[in-house]
Amino acid sequence: MKDSAIYIHIPFCDHKCIYCDFYSIITSDNIYPFLESIKKEIAYYSHLNSNERHFSSIYFGGGTPSLMEPEFLEEIIKCIKRNFNVDADAEITMETNPGTIDRNKLISFRRIGINRLSIGIQSFNDDELKFLTRIHDKQIAVDTIHNAKEAGFENISIDLIFNLPGQTKEKWLSNLETAIQLPIKHLSAYSLILERGTILNKMVLDKKVDLQDNDYDADLYESTIDFCESNGFFQYEVSNFSKPGYECRHNNAYWRYRDYLSFGPSAHSFIGKKRWWNYSSLKRYIFEIDNHYTAEAGYEFLNEDQIFNEYVMLALRSFGIDVNDFKIKFGDKWIKEKKDYFEKLVNNHLVEMNDKSIKLTKHGYAVCDEILSNIL
Repeated sequence: MKDSAIYIHIPFCDHKCIYCDFYSIITSDNIYPFLESIKKEIAYYSHLNSNERHFSSIYFGGGTPSLMEPEFLEEIIKCIKRNFNVDADAEITMETNPGTIDRNKLISFRRIGINRLSIGIQSFNDDELKFLTRIHDKQIAVDTIHNAKEAGFENISIDLIFNLPGQTKEKWLSNLETAIQLPIKHLSAYSLILERGTILNKMVLDKKVDLQDNDYDADLYESTIDFCESNGFFQYEVSNFSKPGYECRHNNAYWRYRDYLSFGPSAHSFIGKKRWWNYSSLKRYIFEIDNHYTAEAGYEFLNEDQIFNEYVMLALRSFGIDVNDFKIKFGDKWIKEKKDYFEKLVNNHLVEMNDKSIKLTKHGYAVCDEILSNIL
């Protein structure tokens, strides 16, 4: 059976942070028309369900999905289960932000079937949180994690951002020290990236903010890998670390190049060789669903080269290339052609290679983009 994933984009947010480029809106208008539209969209795509396909994860992203009432997300979960083969033990993740949710609401979300939380902490340093324009402080962040644990969540993930302007290694390691002392099972650590159209990007262009250089970024990154792995969080993707058995199933579906369906404004789907995406406007999304049951704004059919490149890129960014699986899909010509280059990477401690897999080392992860540009 095909193991697939479902993503739901909830666009509502209470605040737009300076670095964020995800589609979100700071309004409560059209919340219930949106609910009716997303249920229609889910039902419309039920024709893609089959006995050969099952869904092992549902992911509520955004925006801030936890701003919704639990009953709101419960209706969506029930609609998904009516229309698709969802595993009984499916991972159901909800993103949330400190300062937007209390213990009682967390208990309600756990009751409706949410069994994994992804909490957008970003930093445990109050000055860094102010720079990032987050609405919470360190204590609220810590309290949110403890409240989640007390509400019954065993599978808790947090996001942190490193290489902020002026961030010293000591400050960053202090963030990590705080994190591992909390009841979390998963940690995503991202380098600060400038995204076009964000407030932060304009601040840099206007020279109001200076970013630190790539060498410093790489040093912080390798320190992150060393710290996490020495404290029981193993790396299973460029930016992701978890306790054994707590890798994110949903993200693994992307990295292992599996099919996924996504619903809501700006959502992207990928089935077979087709990728399509929805309009990035809530009002346009609702209009299209009301009139056509789909809000597809565009699509593409991937050619063999695109499929090959994406497969290799996603594999090397995560668990590595499974040589047997690769040969079944693409043959062994490419691996033979790249053998000398991979052996050079092995000698430079950037890759571990044997008959079964080709995997980046922690030093390889730090220069992953450069390696990929050389082999693809």
